Amino acid sequence: MRSRTTRWVAAWLLLSAAAATGLAWILLDDRPLAARAWFTPGPMTHGHHQIELACGSCHTSPFGGGAVLQDACVDCHGAQLKRADDSHPKSKFTDPRNADLIALLDARECVACHVEHRPEITHPMGLSLPPDYCVTCHRDIGEERPTHAGLGFDTCASSGCHNFHDNRALYEDFLLKHAQAPWLLPAAKLPARDFAARWRSTHAAAPALQPDHPGDPQIVRDWLETAHADAGVQCSDCHAPQAQAWRDQPDHESCRSCHAVQVDGFLAGKHGMRLAAGLAPMTPAQARLPMHREAAHRELSCTSCHGAHRFDTQYAAVDACLGCHADTHSLAFKDSKHFALWQQEQAGALPAGSGVSCASCHLPRVVDDTGGAESVRVEHNQNDTLRPPEAMIRPTCLHCHGLGFAIDAMADPQLRANNFQGRPTTHIESIDMALTNLEADRVRRRARPAE
Repeated sequence: MRSRTTRWVAAWLLLSAAAATGLAWILLDDRPLAARAWFTPGPMTHGHHQIELACGSCHTSPFGGGAVLQDACVDCHGAQLKRADDSHPKSKFTDPRNADLIALLDARECVACHVEHRPEITHPMGLSLPPDYCVTCHRDIGEERPTHAGLGFDTCASSGCHNFHDNRALYEDFLLKHAQAPWLLPAAKLPARDFAARWRSTHAAAPALQPDHPGDPQIVRDWLETAHADAGVQCSDCHAPQAQAWRDQPDHESCRSCHAVQVDGFLAGKHGMRLAAGLAPMTPAQARLPMHREAAHRELSCTSCHGAHRFDTQYAAVDACLGCHADTHSLAFKDSKHFALWQQEQAGALPAGSGVSCASCHLPRVVDDTGGAESVRVEHNQNDTLRPPEAMIRPTCLHCHGLGFAIDAMADPQLRANNFQGRPTTHIESIDMALTNLEADRVRRRARPAE
């Protein structure tokens, strides 16, 4: 009897050890990624679903609790919040004067408002609180600001109005500065990229007339027509950087030696975030937006858009996008006035910067003063201006359009869907409110008795 019991106990221990080993292998090893889906408590939000099998991206420690998740959020989104001058930083909620607010809404940690794996309570922007959560702290706003009297608390986040983390577009001095701007600016033009000029100013390399690696004659001809050849960038600089072994298909790390900022942006966006998490490259089949069936299994990398050897930025700006994206907004682009301007620019009928491509809006040209020298670069993180829609207003729309028009256009779902063919049918009153407050201030000043 004892022998039989001993055998059962030994078998149970052996099976338990095997199960524990298998579970650890599934959750911690990189290879059995598909099996991890068995243990996820639910699907992730629109912004994170691509990396839901890279559990360690957020759960860096199994026993760290909320502090570990908070660090993971800040590691990815901290720089973006800093650039936005976060309107509700942690310090606002750790201030003893706001201790009563914490009892109502403890926003010291991101997961207080953004809970993953809970699709049944998840709203746009990954918010897992009711859309009227602003009332928690601002229930008296109608009394403090007459322009807000009677407004519902579910209207706060309308395009052009309040964003919990970034209210730069709502500063009244900014609204008033642009209050009288026409819907289309007289000098509608994108700022010129200056990467090539800055490169030539710091690198004295002569043009490369012959490749340092024999190859297909067509590849050589393609390379000779590029800025790479003009700048003296040889085959080995990409295929064997820093004297590494030759690679027939260089990855994004080869691009990093010259384009570090662009690579970092790519890895932070939806196109490259799987690579950043140590997963296989994204394919259109993994997207939640409609994609062309024939593009389903293309792996996305730098050369997916820019092509190998030619690195055609015009192709990358439109055709590369439309080769994958099949949503309503993308399919409507070639019928839009923006595309007509783009065609005229490519034909030489309009000056550079006059056309509007997919990249003009979704990979905007931004002024960067990193290192003390101002430059214009392309932001390769398309997430940066994707949600909420009004995030696109400052870096993109205001190059060509007045603020009032841009706010209304971004608040019009139908206009966004048809790729901005027509005028907005929605009107957001943020500028009107700023003008009302300005006039009220003038009346109060005139009513003050003279000293």
